Order: sequence, then structure tokens, then C-alpha cells
Amino acid sequence: MGIDLDRVLGPNQRALALLNRRSEILAANLANADTPGYKARDVDFRALLDEAASSRQRLPLTVTRPGHLQPGGGDGQSGGLLYRVPHQPALDGNTVEAAEEQVRFSENAMRYLAEVRFASGKVRSIKQAIKGE
Repeated sequence: MGIDLDRVLGPNQRALALLNRRSEILAANLANADTPGYKARDVDFRALLDEAASSRQRLPLTVTRPGHLQPGGGDGQSGGLLYRVPHQPALDGNTVEAAEEQVRFSENAMRYLAEVRFASGKVRSIKQAIKGE
């Protein structure tokens, strides 16, 4: 009887990939906090994770070129990116609120570390089961 690692670690892998993507988006927001006209972006993490979980049931489409359309009308580039509505937009059109972005970035980092710990705990359990401990 084999162990299906995709089944065991699958949700953690998807969550880590999504959290990593969100870190990049939040870091880009922070890097552009002083760029005139820059619009802060973010993803709906819960919706993307739910979508990833439900996509296991469907056969994935193969994208051979970056311009191919994705199911649901996406272009494959935006990936659920949304614009954030600021509490107080700047006069130069920038919608990044540095304090808010730092809080979201820290929260995302904590979630990422929690997912890493969950995944390593699962791997540890599998290793113990194999060793017979």
C-alpha cells in the first residue's frame, strides 16, 4: 500500500503557493508606496484556496502561450488580483497605505509559517509510520 503524497500534502502545497504569491503582491505594494498613481493590489486568499481545492475535480486545461484565456474569463496573468479600496487615498493617486500593507504582510508571513509547520508535521508523521515508531 503506497502513500499518495499529493493527497496528504496537496492542500498544504496549494496554500503555500498561494501565500507565496500573496507575499510577492504585498511586497510590490510596499515597494511602490511612494509611486504616484500606483494602485494597491491583493488577492482574495480564501476564494483562491477554495477554487484550487475544487479544481482537483476538473481536468486542467493546458496553456501553451501566455495570451491564452483561462476558464472563468481570466487571462492567466491577473490570477484573482483585486484593487484595494484605500481608507484615505493620497493626492497623487497612490492607494498604498504602508501601515496596512505591513500588517497584511506580517499576517501573511505568519500564515505561511503555520502552513510550513503543518506540512512538516505531516511529513514527520509519515516518517514515524514508515519507521514503525
